[in-house]
Amino acid sequence: MPVIGDRSVLVINDDRMMNHQPDIQDPFLPGRLDRRVREILNGLAVQWRYPEHPGRLSAITQRLNADPIPGVHVETAEPATREQLGRVHTSAHLREIERMRGKHAWLDVDTTAVSPGSIEAAEVAAGAAIAAVEAVCKGRAQSAFALCRPPGHHAEPARSRGFCFFNNVAVAAAHAQQELGMERILIIDWDAHHGNGTQDIFWASPDVMLFDTHRAAPFYPGSGRLEDVGAGLGEGTTVNVPLPGGSGDQAILMAFREILIPAAAWFQPDLILISAGFDAHRLDLCLNVSYEGFAAMTEIVQTLADRHCEGRLALVLEGGYHLESLSQGVHTVLQVLAGGEAPTPEEIGLAEVAAASEFHKTAFISDAPYSDAPSSDSPLTDAHPPTQL
Repeated sequence: MPVIGDRSVLVINDDRMMNHQPDIQDPFLPGRLDRRVREILNGLAVQWRYPEHPGRLSAITQRLNADPIPGVHVETAEPATREQLGRVHTSAHLREIERMRGKHAWLDVDTTAVSPGSIEAAEVAAGAAIAAVEAVCKGRAQSAFALCRPPGHHAEPARSRGFCFFNNVAVAAAHAQQELGMERILIIDWDAHHGNGTQDIFWASPDVMLFDTHRAAPFYPGSGRLEDVGAGLGEGTTVNVPLPGGSGDQAILMAFREILIPAAAWFQPDLILISAGFDAHRLDLCLNVSYEGFAAMTEIVQTLADRHCEGRLALVLEGGYHLESLSQGVHTVLQVLAGGEAPTPEEIGLAEVAAASEFHKTAFISDAPYSDAPSSDSPLTDAHPPTQL
């Protein structure tokens, strides 16, 4: 039976990603986009705060420092180069991003904002994803987790969206193909939001499969329909599983077992990447996944990597904005990657009710205090209806 520490895991983290610090109170570059964003924010019933903030990474690192995981070690990253970014983004997009270096600006009405340190942070985030695939493809670690911020899966070839500048997981996939000899790459996106940018980038590619579980439209970004399966040579390599709000462990694990497992067997990937968002956790109010659910998802994906691609598995952080569930979710996933056993997810509250039943079960088997009370082995009848609350 494997134990935590049996498998080597590399975490990629770099303090330069903390320098992305948008503050909507700051004066931004004047222009039509700034006016439009201000109109949107001013129309909200409550004051909006930028949810993608440095505290996300510090919460994760504090959790890892407080409870270290055997087998997990940490390295920094180098910024992605223009050539590496240009494999999935247009030159016009890269020029526009570069123009914003060192400034306060809005990049999109999806409230993608820039602070003076944001562009370097985004380049380091993409570089962290590259470092993760380098580590697993060159055998320096059995799996790797890049703690990327800003996140990436909403970034399209020519557009920043949803807090994302560059599509980190797509940059890493393209690097693995171009430089590391990985021909077929499976990207699994379990963030609560659809990875619209990743889908757009690889829409017609037969060599990259995207499997994406997400909360269905009209939930942001509104894409990822069941019928969206790719086009041209890439038809069939986009697999969307849109879910209703409230979906949790059982629904997502069913999707993994009944759709992802046979899809991976058909596709035969050389490398598996995960867009690992943690906003699907119930505390983030998008879906209803538990920590045990994330552990079970990780175990399935790790098994697929062992079966199909010699264990090559790299994770790239996406969303997750409730600091407790984000930090604990990452810690839970790393424990499984390091060799820990994934607990079986259970419906929340069942164990507590079972314990309460055991605690109370002897209280109601003695003589009933009321002569007309039904016996313990008799169902309630119309003569004894349940108390109306």
